[in-house]
This record gives sequence, C-alpha cells and structure tokens, in this order.
Amino acid sequence: MSISRRIIAVTAFLILVFAVIPILIAVSGRKDFYYTLSSVALLSMASAGVWLTFHIGRINIGQGAYALMGGYVSAILVMSYGVSFWWTLPLAGLFCALASILIGLPILMLRGVYFAMVTLVLTEVARLLALALPVTQGAKGITSIPLPGAVEVFGLTLVPDFTMMENPRIAFYYLSVALMTACFALMHRLVNSRIGHICMSLQQNEELASSIGINIAQIRVIAYAISSFLGGLAGAVIVAATQSVYPSSFTVADSINFMLNCFLGGLCYVFGPMLGTLVLYFGWNLLFETGRFQLLIYSALMIALMLVLPNGLLSLGTLRKER
Repeated sequence: MSISRRIIAVTAFLILVFAVIPILIAVSGRKDFYYTLSSVALLSMASAGVWLTFHIGRINIGQGAYALMGGYVSAILVMSYGVSFWWTLPLAGLFCALASILIGLPILMLRGVYFAMVTLVLTEVARLLALALPVTQGAKGITSIPLPGAVEVFGLTLVPDFTMMENPRIAFYYLSVALMTACFALMHRLVNSRIGHICMSLQQNEELASSIGINIAQIRVIAYAISSFLGGLAGAVIVAATQSVYPSSFTVADSINFMLNCFLGGLCYVFGPMLGTLVLYFGWNLLFETGRFQLLIYSALMIALMLVLPNGLLSLGTLRKER
C-alpha cells in the first residue's frame, strides 16, 4: 500500500471510531453500545499481544492470566493503597511483563506445542491464586472500585473526572479506542522494524536464525513480555469499566478466544486481531438467538471459515486481487 493510501486509510479509521460511531450511537440512543465497543477495543488489544507471540512462532493460550493479573493489580493499588487509576495502568502492564519474563524464561525454551500446553494452564493457575490470596479477597473479589479521576497538568484538565460525567461509558469508549489505536500503531511499527523481521525469521526457521547470530531466547522473551503487557493493560481498563474483578473475570475460555481472534482475522496481518475480535464478539451474540444450537453453529462456522480462509478474513482482499 502506498503512503498516500495508508494515510487516507488511517485518517478514515480515526474519523470512524472517534467521530462517526459516537454520532451514530447518540442518534440511535443506544448508549449501551459504548460499553460493547469498549470491550471489543480492549479485547482486541489483548489479542494483539497473542498475535505477537504467533509472530515468533509460538501459540499463546494464556493471555487471560495476564488480563486477570493486570485487573487485580490495578484494583488492589486503587482500593488498598489509594493509587490513581492512571498510574495503575502502566504498573499493571509492567507487573504482567515482569511476571511473563519469569514464567517465559524456562517455557520459551520448549518447542511450540509444549509451550502452548503450558500456557493453557496459566489462566487457571491465576484464577486459583486469586481465590487463595488474601489480598485478592478470594471468591468475593474486589468490588465498588471507584471510577477514574481527572488528569490535570499545570492546572489544565487533560482528562475529565469520570465520576462527574452523566455517562462515564462515553469516556471509557474514548479511552479504550485510543489505547487500541496506539497499540496497533505501535504493533505495526514494531512488525515492520528490524526486530519485527527478526521475529518473522524465528517463525520460519529458528535454527537458521540462530546460525546468523540472533539471540533467539532474548527475542522470544521480549515479544512475550510485550504480549503480556498488553494483556495486563487491557485487563486493568476492563476492571475499571466494570468497577469489579473476580477470579472468574477471565477464564480459560477467554484465553482461547484471544487466540481465535487472531486466527479469524488473519495471522499474516497486524490488524487481524482487531477484525477477528469484532466479528467473533458480535457473531457470538447474534448466535445467542439460536438457543441450545449456539455452540454447535459457532463451532461449525469457525471450522468452515478456517478451511475456506486459512489466512483469515483479511485474506479476502488478497484472493480478490489474485482473481
């Protein structure tokens, strides 16, 4: 894509999410869509982290664990220590990144299938820890988490006080899409940088990459830490929006969905997780009308899509060009 077309696409996207969608919601009166779209934006951001681990040739089925950890870190800091929500965002992400480094150093040495199997249990381990630790308040979780306050710099209000707003969901919507936009912009830059090309070489042939002097272990850990940071950041914002966090806030099913979002959108495309999350989220809700057949139809459609479009929904554009 040429630079001019890329600029037009980015501008159109920004106008859509920051202006057109809010106007459409205001006209329709469906203010509940603010929460729905905020959730999609945050879940796509967590899915982007999973996509990054795919980019280094590893299947990550444990992102729900880091989303849960990030949510609890933010909630504990706000409720127990009076830390501003805005400070807890980077702290939650950094906590998850450090935890992923400790966890990832040994398991990233494993081959892909074994790494995937180990990450599969991480979410359940995080859930059990949340049930057992006193600081997390066990099964009753942490509730009545206050809404974010204002952000002021030299007397200038950069972010309004959410508690003073008639509908805080609007503020969470703008926060979520802003974080999502920044996340995918940075992901796009990372993937097209030298480090991104090195990550791609690990996916294709690790032995060859090692033979030319690439520190495979270091690149794996960096990618996994970035992935976990995004999961923790998304979890912290989701918890603030719901004003509560429980051990069951993120389950193994969520970790699997983060992975499926990447498959559905397209593993070859940076923006695949964004499209995959949008389609999977609304598709699952639409299938709710089918009652007990919901899971059956959902599974059949996912299998069919992966057979017909193995490179995801974004590969439709490539197929049209080939024809």
